Amino acid sequence: MFPILETERLLLREIGKEDAQGIFDCFSNSDVTRYYGLDTLTSIEQAEELVEFFAKNYKEKRGIRWGIEIKGKKGIIGTIGFNAWSPKHRRAEIGYELHPKYWRKGYAPEAVSEVISYGFKELDLTRIGAIVFIENKASNELLTKLGFQKEGVLRKYMYQNGVPYDTNVYSLLKSI
Repeated sequence: MFPILETERLLLREIGKEDAQGIFDCFSNSDVTRYYGLDTLTSIEQAEELVEFFAKNYKEKRGIRWGIEIKGKKGIIGTIGFNAWSPKHRRAEIGYELHPKYWRKGYAPEAVSEVISYGFKELDLTRIGAIVFIENKASNELLTKLGFQKEGVLRKYMYQNGVPYDTNVYSLLKSI
């Protein structure tokens, strides 16, 4: 049973085939993929493959990805979840993106806070990590504001459009 999470304004739910257009709208936007490490999508078929990838990751307990939906409004505005999930080592990396139309409205911290809480309480994680392009000012600020500690820089760690970029590595530990 896929967990559904709710915040004051958002519904975080399973991503289905019907969300391929919403996925495409996000990931075909170069402002979204600029700091993502994923090539900008050029077809709806690629979005459908991404939906299948998220489902497979969850089924194989390697990750969990929610669609972010504004309550009372149909369709996703972005996604959020855990990658590199290791139940044995009680750790995962958080990742998220929103369509630019929804930037700077407080949706990202609202969703990230809820997913962090779920990770610590329900998945029994001890550590939640994050890998962020150094140039991604908004995401670096968000994680710091939510209590993540910067652990260092991974040099030339991720490629975007054929160019290697340095990334910051962050962690948030469960307070016992």
